[in-house]
Amino acid sequence: MTILERPTRHNRVSKPSRRRALRVLGLALGLVAVFVIGIAFGQALDDGPEPGGSTTIVRTLTPLPQEPPPRTVTVTVTEP
Repeated sequence: MTILERPTRHNRVSKPSRRRALRVLGLALGLVAVFVIGIAFGQALDDGPEPGGSTTIVRTLTPLPQEPPPRTVTVTVTEP
């Protein structure tokens, strides 16, 4: 073997180490994604309304039209 020749063992070692590096990188990115999704889910639960709280609803009602009574009665009281 001369100085200019590369050993074949070096090429065999580099391919699995690249695959391993890609696996580690993919695993790290997956863990980061799960962590970020967990934080977003926690924030969504924290921003929700408190259970059992009171709710106030304000409505404006318009009165219905009234008809005049069919007859009028007058009552006279003689003793207070």
